[in-house]
Amino acid sequence: MNLAESAALKLAAQEEGWKETEKSDDADLILLNTCSVRITAEERVMGRLAHYGALKRKGRNFALVLAGCMAQRKGEGLKAEVPEVDYVMGTSSRSFFPQILRAMEQGGRVKGFFAQETEEKPEFAFSSSHLEEGSFRSFIPIMHGCNNYCSYCIVPYVRGPEISRNPVDILAEIRLVAEKGVREITLLGQNVNSYKWENSLSFPRLLELLAREVEKTPIRWIRFLSSHPKDLSDEAIRIMAENSCFCRHLHLCVQHGSNPILEKMNRRYTRELYLELVSRLRSAMPGITISTDILVGFPGETEDDFLLVLSLMEEVKFLYAYMYHFNPRQGTAAYNLPNWIPEEVKKARLSRVIKLQKQHTLERLKSRSGSEATVLIEGISKKNADELVTRTEGDEMAVVPGESSWIGRFGRLTLGSLQGNTFRSQDLKLLE
Repeated sequence: MNLAESAALKLAAQEEGWKETEKSDDADLILLNTCSVRITAEERVMGRLAHYGALKRKGRNFALVLAGCMAQRKGEGLKAEVPEVDYVMGTSSRSFFPQILRAMEQGGRVKGFFAQETEEKPEFAFSSSHLEEGSFRSFIPIMHGCNNYCSYCIVPYVRGPEISRNPVDILAEIRLVAEKGVREITLLGQNVNSYKWENSLSFPRLLELLAREVEKTPIRWIRFLSSHPKDLSDEAIRIMAENSCFCRHLHLCVQHGSNPILEKMNRRYTRELYLELVSRLRSAMPGITISTDILVGFPGETEDDFLLVLSLMEEVKFLYAYMYHFNPRQGTAAYNLPNWIPEEVKKARLSRVIKLQKQHTLERLKSRSGSEATVLIEGISKKNADELVTRTEGDEMAVVPGESSWIGRFGRLTLGSLQGNTFRSQDLKLLE
């Protein structure tokens, strides 16, 4: 989501006549678009702010703007921490960004230190385009915010309640990016499959609309994230299975394998429901790959609870997972729970999860060696300028000899030997 929103902010600046610099030392404006999902993300931003604050104290003249979830969460308290920040734009205040740019050009400033102090009431609004210039892939937000209030998660407090995007605008953006050469789109939302437009258009119906729309365009693949298990319906699975434009990969966050912990997390599904959902997905779309998020060390997690995480992993065998241990976030319900797990125990459990996932990833990839796959050519390999990096619809990576002019095109190849988690191939054939 942050990538899409950063692209929209960049586009807004370009529309006001601003140009991107290669080095921040040359910039008249530095914009940091932030995330608050992990405390480590905020710590990195504070490090960047300290660096730029020091530059301003040494006499460098530029505007320093903080945007996004961290800006929303910290609000006016940020001024005491980093006095050098000029503007703070929360998640619903991006519409003020052009005002800031115009004020800078005129040598003034927008009323108030915080964008939300202006006379206008901030309301979240989707941008018309989120395309990074020259990209053949595009992230397209279809909803914003979250109503789930998982007990460990700060997102509902910094993003606000769920807001679905007008389907007319979604289709318009798809047509726009298709005209600019995009071949793959990813639908975005904090809980993408809870999309509902005015109680008349559900997420499955939206998928049907989009499948019909992309048939008229050069766009070949559609992905979406992040999906909440409680909202992934049989109807959505059926529509995905019936339309080849939907990639055979799904990121389906499980978080844990123990029902008591899932209940404490307020995830609103059980282990059994999740496993049944995976079974239905694989029955409808044989070969689909599934990735996930796993959180260990939640308050009150026993060794038996933790072992249920490992056993669920053994049953599902995810292609990959984003794995982390519980970090308390002040303001969330979990922050006030008793029986916090000692740091050394959390780290030890996380280490076991990572080790098992590496094993499953390797097993999955080895089983695919020798198979043919359609790939989208994404770019030049960082390790070898004569090789191209490609991705399958199952979200597997392969490198193959090729020319830079092929980037952004689809091809067909045989998945060969593995180097780490990346296949090597020699027989790429362009499909168009």
